[in-house]
Amino acid sequence: MADSLWGRYRSVPLVYRIAAAFVVGSLLGLAVGKPAANLEPLGDLFLRLLNMLVVPLVVFTLLGGVQKLTPSRMGRIGGSVVGLYVATTAVAGLIGIAVANLVQPGTGVTFTGGEAKSAEAPSLADVFLNIVPNNPVNAFASGDVLSIVFFTVVFGLGLTVARDTTDSEDVREGIETFFRIVDGVVEGLFELVWAVMEYGVVGVFALMATSMATHGLGAIASLFWLVAAIALGVAIQILVTYLGLITYLGLGQNPLDFLRGAKDAMVTAFSIRSSSGTLPVTMRNAEEDLAIDESLYGFSLPLGATVNMDGAAVRQAITAVFAANLFGIHLGIADQVTLLATVVLVSIGTAGVPGAGLVMLTIILTTLGLPLEVVGFVAGVDPILGRIATMNNVTGDLAVSALAGKYNDAIDFTRGVWSGSSTAEPAD
Repeated sequence: MADSLWGRYRSVPLVYRIAAAFVVGSLLGLAVGKPAANLEPLGDLFLRLLNMLVVPLVVFTLLGGVQKLTPSRMGRIGGSVVGLYVATTAVAGLIGIAVANLVQPGTGVTFTGGEAKSAEAPSLADVFLNIVPNNPVNAFASGDVLSIVFFTVVFGLGLTVARDTTDSEDVREGIETFFRIVDGVVEGLFELVWAVMEYGVVGVFALMATSMATHGLGAIASLFWLVAAIALGVAIQILVTYLGLITYLGLGQNPLDFLRGAKDAMVTAFSIRSSSGTLPVTMRNAEEDLAIDESLYGFSLPLGATVNMDGAAVRQAITAVFAANLFGIHLGIADQVTLLATVVLVSIGTAGVPGAGLVMLTIILTTLGLPLEVVGFVAGVDPILGRIATMNNVTGDLAVSALAGKYNDAIDFTRGVWSGSSTAEPAD
């Protein structure tokens, strides 16, 4: 009997089980209130399990991907991925500013106070210098994903160059053995991802019960127009940029197929509010559903989890206008150009973890000379805003990876979700 029930439970696709856990957990938190917060350790365990996998996945999938690349091909892939990330983030910022000017969130809203500490916007030089770790061991220990990506790529390329140029058969065999071990570790890590995601049904249930028990719907209702404006901006970014421009025009594929391939990562990102924490699921979607080659997604997705913050760009652009409206401050054209540039720059250095959005907002408000007290006001709805933005972020990571895959002959439109598409065409 137990086996039968377990089998029927497992027969339901994981994404639907997680979605059901999200809804049931939310309802429980609202109905029970504070006692539901006692479930928090179960949710924290899920986040810890995901975070446990982030650095090993980044390192070994990068090494697995780099072994298939020559330095010249790595340069081409890296250039296309980074260029697309910057372009989509700039578009996201523009969409955010346009929506904010249309909806004008914050007009007529009563400010209730709050405190925040000042922060300085990073210079362009600092952003790029911080990519190179002073000590790789410290970078690994602190989980500095961008520095880990840089060191791993450089180390992997060094191994591939040595393998292809050495005159020593022992050295060549040693490097090839190392890469075979890497391939085996990657397979083992993906099995762990499946196991963690099975527990994710419990984890998401606990996270949502705790979140709703702690924050309730009052904070969301009090800032309805801010939440609505950001949701609208994210919807436009996903529909126009990812599904329209990238999937339909760039890939020549059915946008619904892309959504089917990305849905697990989107639901997980919305549930846990962490691009980095969602990385194991995003990689599985890229490999199994979107049929992107590991040589590309092994580089693009760890990088995207750190630097590609399209959802954050939409969110921060709208929230900055919201802050200005709260205090009756008009942002002129020059201010909005500064806002766009700051959003794109700061998003590159913002960690893809829960709560990073408030730090990013503090930097942007400081740059524009807006009162920092609004950060405390927005903090009440940060959980829902973070979920919306993070879902956008990981969707953008997968969309850019797919388009870069087509440019670099690293995606197979005969496999995965694409195989049933009437508009499918081979990569060129």
